[in-house]
Amino acid sequence: MTNSAALTLQPSQLAMAISNPGSLGTIEAYITTVNRLPVLSAEQEMTLARRLRDNEDIAAARELVLSHLRLVVSVARQYLGYGLPHADLIQEGNVGLMKAVKRFDPERGVRLVSFAVHWIKAEIHEYVVRNWRMVKVATTKAQRKLFFNLRSMRPDGQTLDTDQVADIAATLKVSPEDVREMEVRMSGRELSLENQDEDDESYAPIAYLSDEGRSDPSQVLERHANDVRQASGLTHALELLDERSRRIVEARWLQDDGGATLHDLAAEFGVSAERIRQIEVAAMKKMRSHLS
Repeated sequence: MTNSAALTLQPSQLAMAISNPGSLGTIEAYITTVNRLPVLSAEQEMTLARRLRDNEDIAAARELVLSHLRLVVSVARQYLGYGLPHADLIQEGNVGLMKAVKRFDPERGVRLVSFAVHWIKAEIHEYVVRNWRMVKVATTKAQRKLFFNLRSMRPDGQTLDTDQVADIAATLKVSPEDVREMEVRMSGRELSLENQDEDDESYAPIAYLSDEGRSDPSQVLERHANDVRQASGLTHALELLDERSRRIVEARWLQDDGGATLHDLAAEFGVSAERIRQIEVAAMKKMRSHLS
């Protein structure tokens, strides 16, 4: 088995190196250091994994993690095109590696490197989606698949035509609408509402997005509350009426198609149109009294 003393990092530096690649100075220093860590043979790996599984041996877990830090560096390098710090990508990948080590079963006949790469990518994927834009661009499984594949599948980064959209949708097993939507999301850019320039005369969106107070949040809430009160009051007022009076008011005033005529209701109830008008007037008077 590999002797821990042969590792280039001291025990006090091990945790820092795993959780924070920048703890060794520059990211280049970290990469150089982890690339010097010894690679475990299949027998060594199995022995350490069994110690971890059977005895919860933290030292064994540490050696398994350290021997695979170079794998995290390699995987994280594939995501540099998203404009996120390399050290942060590595840090998230290290989290995935530690999760993989914890769940690794040495009896399945699979090397840790094959098992861990999926956990490493999963953590990095989550970090990229969470931090690439202030507004999330991918939340569903189909959107995530598109997010991590669309850039490489777009020829020269140009806008996709109908045939290309159809080909990508078929390849990734998503709908053409999903492809179009993700293309728009990835092509857009964030714009600050506030002025980021020290020049007081420069304009920012916040200056011209105003709706002259008509969309003020307090006014919107007040209007909504008033609408709720009116709807509730109308419901209570209708409940005060007898069944015939309520039917007449609803048929005359609460229909989207313009409402029934006095003669329509007179025919329905078998009375004169004048009688329907009298019932309506009395019902409206009672409702107004309640609402006031």
